[in-house]
Amino acid sequence: MRVKKIKIGIKGLGDVLDDFAEAAKAHQRGETVKKRSGIYFENLNTFRKALTQKRLEMLHIIKEKHPASVYELADILGRDIKNVTQDLEHLKEIGLVEIKDTKEKRKRLIPQVNYDTVAVEISI
Repeated sequence: MRVKKIKIGIKGLGDVLDDFAEAAKAHQRGETVKKRSGIYFENLNTFRKALTQKRLEMLHIIKEKHPASVYELADILGRDIKNVTQDLEHLKEIGLVEIKDTKEKRKRLIPQVNYDTVAVEISI
């Protein structure tokens, strides 16, 4: 099985702007700029609000049990569907969950986690 990693980091605005300026200068010199991707938070508090224990548990359940719908996910987690839907939307916005839409008899939303590892990087 191929392992896909998602990089999550904590970088202040100054660090992000410095990275951007460095890439822009390299591009102006005609150098190839290596594409870097990841999800970055401004500080540790923002990171903690985004990736709560319940959301991390949700990611694990989606990866391991492959629920066939948001309703099934809520049932497995023993949580209210409304709260699960809100958490899924937030995780989707930051790029940690994909939602597949089916067009069967009834429309179903299927949450998916398409990676095996999350790597956390903190700038000091």
